[in-house]
Amino acid sequence: MIYLIGIIISYLLGSVPMGLILTKVAGKGDLRKVGSGNIGATNVMRVGGLRMAGLVWLLDMAKAIAAVFVGKYIAGDAFGAWCGLAAIVGHCYPIWLRFKGGKGISSLFGVLLAVSPMSFVICGIEWLVVALTSGISSLGAVIVFCLIPVLGFVISAPIGFAFLCIGLLCMWRHRENIKRLVTGKESKIEWKWKK
Repeated sequence: MIYLIGIIISYLLGSVPMGLILTKVAGKGDLRKVGSGNIGATNVMRVGGLRMAGLVWLLDMAKAIAAVFVGKYIAGDAFGAWCGLAAIVGHCYPIWLRFKGGKGISSLFGVLLAVSPMSFVICGIEWLVVALTSGISSLGAVIVFCLIPVLGFVISAPIGFAFLCIGLLCMWRHRENIKRLVTGKESKIEWKWKK
């Protein structure tokens, strides 16, 4: 029963729509009606600039980190990783927004930081290098999704399977981006400090 409670708490933590809340508080309107309609940090940058997007990114990471620590408290590192997955599911499919949420990349990095700081550093460097050199955030993200299961299995099988599920979920959430990458139509990041 305690495991189920941990998963539910983690899902609810992940479901808090930080991007939507922050942009509304800042008077930027409904994020779901702007740009891609996504509630994640990339779309926040379109309406609020890099600083606001960075804050949303950190908050989305924080809720996933909190979920991992809930799981660690209940049953150790492996269950922490599974609670991190539950938080990412919440971020992608939040109950408060009729299950229409973000794509999970910022929360993924929160899970990595809480479960394996070294994996966080490796994936963070990879994403930054690819995103900054190509200008395409999703390209760096897709590589992360392929990389994290490998890093997870290096730690342990249970964490590896949790990371595999996280990678597959985030890959699914980025399926439209992947289609555009394949056809060469994916848009590049507009780095705007503020708006």
